[in-house]
Amino acid sequence: MALLRDKDSQRLHIESRLMGESLVSQSFIDNLRYDVKQFRSFPDVAVVKIGGQSITDLGARGVLPVIREIAENTGKHRMIISTGGGTRSRHIYAIAMELGMPVGIISKLGQSVSEQNALMISTLLSPHGGIKIGHDDIPKLGGYFAQGCTPVIHGIPPYGYWEHPPKEGSIPPNRTDVGAFLLAEVIGARQCIFIKDEDGLYTDNPKKNQEVQLIPRIGAGALMDLNLDDLIVERTVLELLQCARSIHEIQIINGLKPGFISRALDGEHVGTIIFKDR
Repeated sequence: MALLRDKDSQRLHIESRLMGESLVSQSFIDNLRYDVKQFRSFPDVAVVKIGGQSITDLGARGVLPVIREIAENTGKHRMIISTGGGTRSRHIYAIAMELGMPVGIISKLGQSVSEQNALMISTLLSPHGGIKIGHDDIPKLGGYFAQGCTPVIHGIPPYGYWEHPPKEGSIPPNRTDVGAFLLAEVIGARQCIFIKDEDGLYTDNPKKNQEVQLIPRIGAGALMDLNLDDLIVERTVLELLQCARSIHEIQIINGLKPGFISRALDGEHVGTIIFKDR
């Protein structure tokens, strides 16, 4: 590319569509259109998130059947397993908030709990190719898959100290559901599945309210408009889904029901599908 000198400011620019433009100009961003389809590095991979509180905290009763079913599918499906934090993350959040910790510190604390779960899950999956990886290992995924590995990664996204302050309170808005979704988006995954202990999304928390209805399929925007008091997935995921380029839907399934993980990996609708609708 040629170097050009601006006549007024005398700045040197590299000739491109962004030359001399302000990246905070709304009118410029609105008119910036690159007719290039986003590159998807692993369009055959499923990102599978194992819930911390819903699955891992159940111990052997919840974890081992999930591990067995994932292991049964390693020869058929490429997967990346992402882990939640669960009750221990809530405990550390409570202590940190009482001590007045900044949101970025709380985010780092939550990451350590999710990473502990990733270590346990990868250990249980190690006879079947399970291998614990970190955020810096994303460029190595091709090598891991070529060797028949199933990578296991902690779910907290790497905002860390730079975590976004929430509108209210001090709980980090970008937690393990967000991390799993963003991972699926950046690698251009085939699907993003959230393994929980419920059949899917309900109109309220079925553990606290028996008068609820299952929502088998709904748009992310429509779901946000409902403004439900409780959700089975982090609200930020719904916002991100509306901006996604590769992942246009997520599926929430009950991992405690035998065969549901396999059916979801095969593309079957067995839980709740939340899709991009705006």
